Amino acid sequence: MAGSGQAQAQRATVGWLGFATGAAALIATLVIFWAGPFAPQQPAGVTIGELAAEIARSAARSMAGQPQPEPVAHPRTVDDYLEIGAGVLAGLAIVLGVAALIRHERRAATVSGIALGGLAIGIQLFTYTVMLIVGALVISALIYTLRDVFSDIFGGLFDG
Repeated sequence: MAGSGQAQAQRATVGWLGFATGAAALIATLVIFWAGPFAPQQPAGVTIGELAAEIARSAARSMAGQPQPEPVAHPRTVDDYLEIGAGVLAGLAIVLGVAALIRHERRAATVSGIALGGLAIGIQLFTYTVMLIVGALVISALIYTLRDVFSDIFGGLFDG
């Protein structure tokens, strides 16, 4: 009987599947981060110019008491699907690792699947956080640059 339990512990099928899924998630996350974006993108100057114009129009509508336009759903791009796929693979790796732990499979395979899936999710969260901070700084600098326009609209509210 002791031999059959040991043979089952040596066959860490779910653990190794979790490891492979976590490795695929980590590779996909790194490829998306370094090689992306894969969908066509507007140049940064065009995007920032459109943002500045939209901020000015929104402020003018607000001051005139006009309603703001309804939100528009942006179509998904290949980048969105790749990021979702990498996140799903990372979550699946963690779930498979936990399932392997419950099945008492070899600890090296189970923990590595959980670690790789967690690392893939951590890299995604870290990059999104950095992008949000940089985006907030760009928007703040843009509003600061447009303070003359806003001071005319808001009657000197932004004068220092």
